[in-house]
Amino acid sequence: MRNSRDQETAPIAAPRNGSASNMFRSFGSLFGSSAGSEIARPMTPQSSDGYVEFGMQDPERSGRTLGTFAGVFSPVALSMFSALVFIRVGYIVGNAGLYVTLLQFLIAYAILLFTVASVCAISTNGAVEGGGVYFMISRTLGLEFGGSIGTLFFFANVVGCAMAISGCTEGVIDNFGPGGRFVSDSGAHLPDGKWWRFLVSSGINTSMLLVCLVGAALFAKTSVLILGTVTVCLFATYISFLTVGATNDTIPVPVVNTLMNATAFLPYTGLSSKTLSDNLGSHYGTDYTSNYKNVDFSTTFGVLFSGVTGIMAGANMSGELKNPSKSIPWGTLSAVCFTFVSYIILSFLMSCTTPAVTMQNNYLFLMPVNLWPPFTAIGILTATFSTGLSNLIGSSRILEALSKDQVFGSLLNFVLRGTWKGNPICAVVISWVLVECILLIGSFNIIAQINSVLFMLSYLATNLACLGIELTGAPNFRPLFKYFTWHTCLVGLLGTLIMMFVINPIYASSCIILCLILVIALHLFSPATQAAQWGSISQALMFHQVRKYLLMLDPRKDHVKFWRPQILLLVSSPRSCCPLVDFVNDLKKSGLYIIGHVKIGDCNGVEDAVENQQWWSFLDHMRVKAFTEVTISRSIREGVQHLIRLSGIGAMKPNTIILGFYDNEAPKDFFQNGTSPYKTDAFNEGDALSFPIRRDGEPKQFEVQEYVQILCDTLRMKKNLCLCRNFQRLDKNFITISKHVKYIDVWPINVFNPTSGDPFDMVSLFMMQLAVIMLAKWKHLRVRIFLCETNEERTVGTFDTQAPQMDVFSKLKLEQSLKELRINADIIEIQEWSRNTDFTRHARILRQFTAQADEALLDDGDEIAEDKFNHSLLYMQRVNQIIRDRSDQTALSFVYLAAPPKPSLTDFNDRSASYIELLSELTAELPPTILVHGVSTVTSTTL
Repeated sequence: MRNSRDQETAPIAAPRNGSASNMFRSFGSLFGSSAGSEIARPMTPQSSDGYVEFGMQDPERSGRTLGTFAGVFSPVALSMFSALVFIRVGYIVGNAGLYVTLLQFLIAYAILLFTVASVCAISTNGAVEGGGVYFMISRTLGLEFGGSIGTLFFFANVVGCAMAISGCTEGVIDNFGPGGRFVSDSGAHLPDGKWWRFLVSSGINTSMLLVCLVGAALFAKTSVLILGTVTVCLFATYISFLTVGATNDTIPVPVVNTLMNATAFLPYTGLSSKTLSDNLGSHYGTDYTSNYKNVDFSTTFGVLFSGVTGIMAGANMSGELKNPSKSIPWGTLSAVCFTFVSYIILSFLMSCTTPAVTMQNNYLFLMPVNLWPPFTAIGILTATFSTGLSNLIGSSRILEALSKDQVFGSLLNFVLRGTWKGNPICAVVISWVLVECILLIGSFNIIAQINSVLFMLSYLATNLACLGIELTGAPNFRPLFKYFTWHTCLVGLLGTLIMMFVINPIYASSCIILCLILVIALHLFSPATQAAQWGSISQALMFHQVRKYLLMLDPRKDHVKFWRPQILLLVSSPRSCCPLVDFVNDLKKSGLYIIGHVKIGDCNGVEDAVENQQWWSFLDHMRVKAFTEVTISRSIREGVQHLIRLSGIGAMKPNTIILGFYDNEAPKDFFQNGTSPYKTDAFNEGDALSFPIRRDGEPKQFEVQEYVQILCDTLRMKKNLCLCRNFQRLDKNFITISKHVKYIDVWPINVFNPTSGDPFDMVSLFMMQLAVIMLAKWKHLRVRIFLCETNEERTVGTFDTQAPQMDVFSKLKLEQSLKELRINADIIEIQEWSRNTDFTRHARILRQFTAQADEALLDDGDEIAEDKFNHSLLYMQRVNQIIRDRSDQTALSFVYLAAPPKPSLTDFNDRSASYIELLSELTAELPPTILVHGVSTVTSTTL
């Protein structure tokens, strides 16, 4: 049995070409966690190498030219240094103290290490294309989570760019502004102030925009050189700490720090054990760049983590690396270790040489104490400018990837139209505008906290993706990186989640709520085709859990208290039974619902994949929670037997079989009917119909005798049986809004063989159960139960005086039974069967005519048999009139179905035709009617 959609594999994106693609491929090798990589190129045959036999390519010929150092180590290390290394390490050490700073670095790098393990696992399980984290999460967790996290990751890169620009501005103003290092006392300088800083930031942002549009390729080629420059500047700082002695007139107070005298100088002790001792503990103060807000553990950790969020850069480049399975783990881990050691050494040297008051009141104190101050200036400008440019390019590439994937439908189509020679001009401009908006915040430290929370959420999703796919045990998850387990994923996930709220609970809660809103919106409005192409880990997790619980579901432990209908609906053509399919979806009461179909023929030439897609599309169109089962057999009866026996899995097997009624009415095509609520052109392919339908005048696929045999087979296999007629008249919308339609009717009397016990037998109780289920859907209706009192032992002219007493007794008994079953219903008494009339005699004739065994009565002549059958037809017409007279306000009727004649009878063919003809007379011109025959107990009066 197959209950899953067949999915076709399709390429996600077409390869780029031309000089622009080379430009951005090389640019991706440099820039941080969000820099886009080039789309993996399709394999083309080679004529003379050894790669063609197995569908592989020579890395040199396929554009895979980057090694571990240039392709992974350089971009990761450069992104992790960012603005933190020269601008904010002193801020962290000066406030938190050395011990807490080391603890924070350990926490941050532990989170990074576990996340790196997840990144390496996912990235070595297949090529990662443009979009970095977005690509990995979307192709692993699916469209909803991938699109929402990708959107937040886009904003994280925008905020990261603004943070880097803010740091760069701080370095520019402190060097070239009032009292700047490179400005003489009487010389010209840049003005300072909130809006002047915004103006400088806008200028830097605009210069980055121009580089993105014009000179990105030239800048990208210098990635290793820029990293070398930053490293030289950093080592110059180390040497300066070791060689520069104590001074009290070198480090000025920044003009922006109004808490201290602007003409004063801050102390610097050089290497000193006393300074180290003083700096071991925390000295939380105020932040002079954030309106003098108090500093605490969360603010310092938020700033620290924002500077080390570049671990995704190597994973972005897997499509460009010669050996990604080796380069990504080794390059990323070595860059993480390199930056970790660099930060620890820097923190320790600061604690040994610089008093806390200096680090708290001048975040750029490294420049005055450097042997050659321009080293620090160059390091600040190169590190911050490259990181900001990386994030600006990265955010534009993520936005381009979101638009290509049609995550938000046609909303972002203008981004694709605004692409020139592979460069997403529109995406770059949008990113630039958003960066300008973030720059209005002004404070580097506040922007850093927002940036940390957004990146942490991305890392949380990455760990969640790896954890989920590891727990599913999917055979295709075979990453070449082996140094991870579900434990590392879980620790990374919990660590990021906890530290998000430590940094700022408000920012963390807002990001998570925004993410959930995006998940819900994408689930409701995004195109389903992308989800089918990418696959979703939710499907794998659901399969894993469903299989586990199906094995735990033991049919031997079933109890009638927890009975629910598990329905197999047999349909000839979906076109003609849309109202019935929709109705049964309400009747199932959260139970199993299978739509079964039998095709006559053999398996030759059958395209299961195409047909299954059509049936699943039908379910989507009908919006029903059901499965489909299609079988091929030599006859309808044989196919139905297959469906009844084999449908379902484990303890989830159908207990109720529903069929349409066998009559001569022409089927109605609800797909093409102009007034039908189910109208659609999705299943019309020119002159060919996806689901053929029998037209008026065409013969049926099987005879009435085979139909009755199917009914007998159903009862013999101990399945409840329902025959539905007149459901082409069912209009659920009309029933919902109409004030005229008020009732669901139950007729618990076997009109073929009426007895006083009919309202209390298994069939009647099953009918009442179904009526109550529908009452839960149509809450404004009431259930009416028609008590048809009979006296099968009376003879003509006797017991007339006892009839009223028996009627009262049966009504009281039925009321008591309904009370015990917690069924709220009106009881309507019908007297026709209890009177001594021709009506009662005709009922007895019908009972004899439909007897289940050969009797002497059947040996009468044809004229006698025909006369008795005519009397039976008159009786059925009278019963039909009784029901019709009381159905003017009825939405749905449940009628007792007598057991069909057994196929073993010698005259079965005649009896089966008569049986269906009598049922046709019984249900003619009624509202939608269900003929019900139950074979199992479905109600319980016990706790």
